[in-house]
Amino acid sequence: MKKEQIILGVDPGTTIMGFGILKVSGTKLEVLELNTVMLHKLNNHYLKLQKIFERSLQIIDEYNPDHLAIEAPFFGKNVQSMLKLGRAQGVVMSAALYRDIPITEYAPKKIKQSITGKGTASKEQVSFMLQQMLNLKTVPKDFDATDGLAAAVCHHLQSKNPLQQGKSYSSWDAFLKANPERKK
Repeated sequence: MKKEQIILGVDPGTTIMGFGILKVSGTKLEVLELNTVMLHKLNNHYLKLQKIFERSLQIIDEYNPDHLAIEAPFFGKNVQSMLKLGRAQGVVMSAALYRDIPITEYAPKKIKQSITGKGTASKEQVSFMLQQMLNLKTVPKDFDATDGLAAAVCHHLQSKNPLQQGKSYSSWDAFLKANPERKK
């Protein structure tokens, strides 16, 4: 493993996309950026997806992350919401794959468990624990940003214990090989 690593963590969304950039130097963790991409002013779903792709590429080109850790969509009751969320996630993943960045997906419960020790923790609890772990003076009021950072921290913690890791893909071919039903 490299001595220094940059992890981009993303909480995908079509209204707000949260992200955090985590720099790992040995045992030291440093937050390089903790922010959101606001999409609520765009009323066309496809324009939102375009903005997500463009902003994801900008973030990747600015920070040159070694890895993308992304929250996997969870199964809710609203199928349309899940479809939109899955598209947003796919667009972020496409941007990472376009720049040859490996991807790992983590279930929301896995991320919460890694940060707080409890898979059912609230967004407030996750934010509070990140603030304590990383000595952050302040955190954004939008929990989407801290959720994105939580994915990055989760990936760092899980990479220390590979048996606990989520699903990883090093390329588009690797993704298709692991998900043959997606070829159609």
